[in-house]
This record gives sequence, structure tokens and C-alpha cells, in this order.
Amino acid sequence: MDHRSRLRLLLGAAFLMATSAIGPGFLTQTTTFTEQLAANFGFVILISIIIDIGAQLNIWRIISVSGKPAQDIANSVLPGLGFILSILIVLGGLAFNIGNIAGAGLGTNVLFGLSPKIGALFSGIVAIGIFLVREAEKLMDRFAQILGFIMIGLTIYVMFTAQPPVGEAAIRSVAPEKINFLAIVTLVGGTVGGYITFAGGHRLLEAGIKGKESLGYVNRSAISAISIASIMRIFLFLAALGVVAQGITLDPDNPPASVFQAAAGNIGYKIFGVIMWSAAVTSVVGAAYTSVSFIKTFSPLIERNQKWIIVGFIAVSTLIFSLVGKPVSLLILAGSLNGLILPLSLGVILIAAHKKSVVGDYKHPIWLTIFGAFIVIAMAYMGVISLFEGMTSLF
Repeated sequence: MDHRSRLRLLLGAAFLMATSAIGPGFLTQTTTFTEQLAANFGFVILISIIIDIGAQLNIWRIISVSGKPAQDIANSVLPGLGFILSILIVLGGLAFNIGNIAGAGLGTNVLFGLSPKIGALFSGIVAIGIFLVREAEKLMDRFAQILGFIMIGLTIYVMFTAQPPVGEAAIRSVAPEKINFLAIVTLVGGTVGGYITFAGGHRLLEAGIKGKESLGYVNRSAISAISIASIMRIFLFLAALGVVAQGITLDPDNPPASVFQAAAGNIGYKIFGVIMWSAAVTSVVGAAYTSVSFIKTFSPLIERNQKWIIVGFIAVSTLIFSLVGKPVSLLILAGSLNGLILPLSLGVILIAAHKKSVVGDYKHPIWLTIFGAFIVIAMAYMGVISLFEGMTSLF
């Protein structure tokens, strides 16, 4: 593989992971916390970026060095653990994909006035179409890159029209007046939780980017992925801060839409439609691809029919939303389970990083191990609390 092809794959993996993170929940999360914390939310973003990089570097490096997907690494650490991890990933991915399809329907409703269910069907067909072409992986990479650039570009435009207090945001990012730890955990879970962090790692593995000799490329791609998602988060935060600083109250039913509308009028509202659809449909693609990548190594039949299983995954998500609507209770429980996936998966990766049977003679940096262990403990604690809250809301 030549240098140019390798760089194209690395960029594709970075955008696949980043756009998987930037979904409807990402948009709502960012604007809601900005309204609650104002400029202090800059500190939450800064800390979450540091944690995201620590988690992502640990996971992507060990996947690359071992040459194995996460589920096979987990089974190497403890037989059967890979199956448990895969079940959590697939169930969480399916539940969140229903939410992503709902977000895509909302985006088409804003843009064209279509009913959300009709828009969801259209969006599902678009996502399925990507996997039906001959070189689906290349199209998936390009699709994520194009829509990723569109989302960031439009958000930058709205940010400038909102005229945020950038100086205050910069100061509070390093010297906050108050700190919200739940917001930090929520942002970390929304960026590298569940299936999201594995989207790019498994994409690189499938493209043949593996081994110790590839670690430089893997590091660059992992950090690029977090950087892309973080750039979007920062500009969205500044846009929302500009609106909140004017004393405008956001619509609790749709906080991001009210930010774009308040900042740029009807044009801003249409821009929100484009961003919501782009964020949702790229998350649909990323969730489907990554979820199936967690089960394809368990059976040659699954591996041979990977494309059709991905298509079925998207079709089922679309059908459930179109027939039932948004299943709020399912999404609440899935969100709680998702909070437990990162500490489980990262914990397994950290153990595997020091097993010769998995990584051979590779020596994992001590600082990454310590950093990763801190993330596991913090996320496990908050994940358990979130799980109990989610189950309480169901029963």
C-alpha cells in the first residue's frame, strides 16, 4: 500500500469515528449543557477531549498491534468475554440507530416539510445504498468526509453570526467558576462510548493497517478523529453560547434547532436541518458498520454476508422507527448500558496490552496504562449510576 493510499484510509477512519460521534444526541447534549453552564462548559469540553484521546489511543493502538478486532482481544483475555462485549455493542448500536434514524427524519422535516417517518425511510434508503455499491468501504469513507466538512463549515458560519463572547469562553475553559463532572462523563460517553471508538479502529484493521510498524499512522488517525469531533463540539458550543449570552431561552424540545434559528433566522433553521440530517445519517452508517464488525469474526457465514447483515441492521432500525416511532424507554436503557461499555472494553484492552499472547513483544507505554485505568474507574462509577437511573425510569 503506497503512502497516499494509507493516508486516505487513515483520514477515512478518522472521519468515520468522528461522524459516528456527531449524531443527534451530540447536538442536543452540547447545546443543553451550554445553556446550563454557559462559558464554563468550555472547561468540560477541554477535559473531555483529554480523556477521549487517552481512551482512543489505548484502544486503537492495541487493536493495531494485536491485529485483532476488540471482540477477539476480549476472548483472548477471558473466553466468552468477547461475546458479552459484542452483545452490548450490537444492542446499544441498534437502539441508538433508531434514534439516529429519528434524527434523520427530523432533518428532512426541517428541510423539506416531509413527515419525520417519510424522511426516516428516505434516509434509511440512502444509508443502505452506500453498502450496496461495489466498493462500499471507500464510499463510506468519502461520505463521512464530505458530510463531516459540511457540518463543520455550516456550524462555523452560524457561530460567527451568533457573535459569542470568545474571550470569556477561553478564560473559563482553564479557570471555570463551576465544574460539572456529570457533563464530562456524558461528553466522554458520547464521543468514545459504546461502539463509537471502535468505528475507526476496526476500519483501519479491515484495511490492513496493523502491526507495530503502523503505530505512527494509527496515533495520527486516532488523534485526528478526536480532533474532528472536538472542532465540531467547540464551534457548536460557541454558537450556543452566543445565543445564550443574549438572554435567549432555548426550546427544551429541540435546543440545537433554537440555537441555529436564533443565530441566523430562517436560514439558520434550514442549516440546522442539513446538519441534523448529516449528523444522523453518518451515525447510522457508522453504527451499522461497527456493530456488525463485532460479530463477523464469530462465523464464516456472517463474514461472507457482512454487507447484507449491515443492510438488514439499517432496515430494521428504520422499520422500527417508522412503525413505532421513537422508543424513548429503550433509548434510556440503551444509554445506560452504553455508559458501561467503555469501561468494560477499555479495561479489557488495558489487560490485553500486557499479555504477550495478544501483543507479542510490544511494550505499552506506562502513562497510557495509568491514564486508561483512571478513565475505566471514573466511567464505571458514573455508568453504574446511570444504569440504575435508566432502569428506574422503566419500572
